[in-house]
Amino acid sequence: MYGADPKDKHPMKGFSQICFIQNTVSNPNIIIGDYTYYDDPEDSENFERNVLYHFPFIGDRLVIGKFCALARGVKFIMNGANHKLDGFSTYPFYIFGNGWERATPQAGELPDKGDTIVGNDVWIGYEAVIMPGVKVGDGAIIASKSIVVSDIPPYTVVGGNPAKLIRRRFDDEVIATLLEIAWWNWDIEKITRNLEKIMAADIEALKGCH
Repeated sequence: MYGADPKDKHPMKGFSQICFIQNTVSNPNIIIGDYTYYDDPEDSENFERNVLYHFPFIGDRLVIGKFCALARGVKFIMNGANHKLDGFSTYPFYIFGNGWERATPQAGELPDKGDTIVGNDVWIGYEAVIMPGVKVGDGAIIASKSIVVSDIPPYTVVGGNPAKLIRRRFDDEVIATLLEIAWWNWDIEKITRNLEKIMAADIEALKGCH
């Protein structure tokens, strides 16, 4: 046996609260890596309801890596939430038509912060909110109810509103080695053979598997 099947929607038999969401997301602009799960006792399959203001005509993507753990109520605010900021009013008159459409912003006039990218082996806590265009590094941890408005470096713990650095998980040398090893890209047989080393904190032992 080489662990759970990434194509199984509910890998914990009889426990539908956990879902490998790459099997339930249908929006082509939401890309989910293997083994990333969403934990929600109400409807773990419907992760897409947590990706807000994600309009197809804007084209921005939400990309989440492998082996991520997403707690209940995590929200991703996408670029469709943005209003024009450089005029006296931020009110979107043009969306209501009836003559107001003449004020529709031209291409490039609405704020667009690009794709939202979450790395691999990231843990996002209960009801955290990720704002448009944020990049979350591999191995990061986001505390419950945090509001993330800026990029998060790999292997750091952040929390608060706005989210601030709480601590780095490891020193620079260890982090650099972990990013080079990138165990999440190993085949699942190799990951399974080396689980204890992946879950421990002995970098030399993990380097020996690379």
